[in-house]
Amino acid sequence: MDITTLRIVATLAAFATFIGIVIWAWSRGNKERFEEAARLPFEQD
Repeated sequence: MDITTLRIVATLAAFATFIGIVIWAWSRGNKERFEEAARLPFEQD
């Protein structure tokens, strides 16, 4: 295993992590939580 193979593996792992985060962020189950968090700065105490 040379340095190029390690770089390829690291790139693929980073890409898979990125895709996982995108899927998590756009999943319908999180929509309500994200909308609530988006309203927090505008709520008055």
